[in-house]
Amino acid sequence: MVPSTNSSILKTDRLTKIYRSGDENVVVFENLDVEIRRGEFVALLGESGAGKTTLLHILAALDTPTNGEVYFDGVRVTGFSDEERAAYRSTRLGFVWQMHYLLPEFSALENVMLPRLIAGSDFSSARSEAQELLGEVGLSRAGERRAGELSGGEQQRVALARALVNRPSILLADEPTGNLDHRTAQRVIELVQGLHRTHGLTSVLATHNMDLAQRADRKLQLANGKLEELSH
Repeated sequence: MVPSTNSSILKTDRLTKIYRSGDENVVVFENLDVEIRRGEFVALLGESGAGKTTLLHILAALDTPTNGEVYFDGVRVTGFSDEERAAYRSTRLGFVWQMHYLLPEFSALENVMLPRLIAGSDFSSARSEAQELLGEVGLSRAGERRAGELSGGEQQRVALARALVNRPSILLADEPTGNLDHRTAQRVIELVQGLHRTHGLTSVLATHNMDLAQRADRKLQLANGKLEELSH
């Protein structure tokens, strides 16, 4: 259900991304306007190569647009300094990729603790928060196991816990079930939906998984450089 509040938390204004390829300009998208309301669960759909990952990276200040603006809570993200961009990514956003990007020789607990420690938390607080989140994703007994020894589904659940350890406002996810079998993907989908609700997140997930998309408050499709809202 779409939250009753109508306030915007993420917004773009005439967002354009153009890559140079040889002698040609490749337009990924042009003059893209999108508004994400606080508390929404939004599915971002589109064919491979449509620009979904690029859009998420720009929203997360991991990439910069050719033209246009991104606003978080009314503040212009595209005007941030390098330090402000890093703080925005560290404290406001949680990001989950198709590949989990865990450190395989570190334990699950250490992987989840790491962003908290980098953000300046003391060891005891980081450990406590990481243990709590591993419990929320059903891995309370796996904390001391090396990440490289976990199954694909377990690794993705650790990645979800890591994304939330700094208590972000927004969860961005890029094909979070893309490398998982159907049964494992279903469990991750239910987990993402539950975490979205219990943590009061605003979530934007790029996905090809229609079961995940059908659970969203809104479905947006990116095609031919344009963004269109789909009806349920």
